[in-house]
Formats: sequence, C-alpha cells, structure tokens
Amino acid sequence: MPRAFSELTFTPAVRAHQERMGSAKTYSKFIEGGPQQGHEIGAAEKAFIEAQDGFYQSTVSETEWPYVQYRGGPVGFLRVLGPRTIGYADFSGNKQYISRGNLDGNDRIALILMDYANQRRLKILGRVEFTEGEAAAASLHPEAAASPAERAVIIRIEGLDWNCPQHITPRFTEAELRPHLNKLGQQLAQLQAENERLKQELANRS
Repeated sequence: MPRAFSELTFTPAVRAHQERMGSAKTYSKFIEGGPQQGHEIGAAEKAFIEAQDGFYQSTVSETEWPYVQYRGGPVGFLRVLGPRTIGYADFSGNKQYISRGNLDGNDRIALILMDYANQRRLKILGRVEFTEGEAAAASLHPEAAASPAERAVIIRIEGLDWNCPQHITPRFTEAELRPHLNKLGQQLAQLQAENERLKQELANRS
C-alpha cells in the first residue's frame, strides 16, 4: 500500500484495530518514513483509468451517511488530465443530485475502478471541483456519449492504491467475450455445414 493512501486511511481507530488483530507491524512500514508514493498517476494507472467504461464513487452527506453510486459512460470518459488530476463530464441523469449535493458540503470522494476479467482494482481518494454548464464540460464530453453533460467534474488526487485481487470474482463484459463468441460461432457454423454435407452424402447413397 503506497504511503500517501495509508496516511489518509490508517486513522488512529484503524491503527488500534490493527494492533488488536496483529497486523500493525506489517503495515507500519507504509506510514513510518520512506518516500512519498501513491499520490501521482503513473503509466500503469493512466492506461487503466482511461480504459474504464464505469466506476463506483462514494461521497458523504452532512448527516454523515456514505452514498455509493455507479458512474458509467463510453470507454475513456474518465480522463487523466495531469499527474494528480482526473476528470469526467457529468451526464444528465435522474436529477436526484445526491452525490452532487453531498459534494457541496464535503468535497472528499472515493473511487473504485474495477477490471473484473483480470482481477484488478484501483482505489482513488481525492477532492472534487465542479465547473457547471454543458459548455464547461465540452472538452471532457466523449463523442460517443448520447446524454448531455451538466458539468465538468475535476478530481484532485490525494492518494491511490492497487488493491489485493484475492477475492475479485472474474466477470466478463460482452466486448471482452465477443472475440471468443465469434470464434465459437464460426466453429459451430463449420460443424453445421459439415453435418449437412454428411447427411446429403448419406441420402445420396441410399
């Protein structure tokens, strides 16, 4: 776990529980000295972020209840804008504005980006800034997106961490399965054609 991420998440209460469970010594190296890491996007993170077609985001309301929402769009709609900055066009939805309202009172946000097929998961902590209006979001609006954008969402990264893949159940999207399904379809068509040929040969002999 990178130091920047652990410094934000290993609170006194978390450290106390680590002590009780016997893992404090293992994790102490992530918060005691050493170079600052996990606060900037590297090449691997950039490629992973820009390959996503969705992610989970969490905000907290003024009543201190967390709210988790899925945000989706065309592949690449979440963009890397700099070493510590990502952003996306916020599409018009059901107009409940729960996440938007929460972020007015607390600009902290947590993202989880998933690659189920390859059992990879990237966690991001950051702070959000908005620029309202469709024109402001134009530079972030993907050409393939059908919905209009209401605002630009800019996230300043405070920490990020690649999470353990141990308990990620592999799942596959239609796009990930399509090459394999196409190959199976071709094989099935060949077998059907061969079956018809053999049936015709048998009929001709009789």
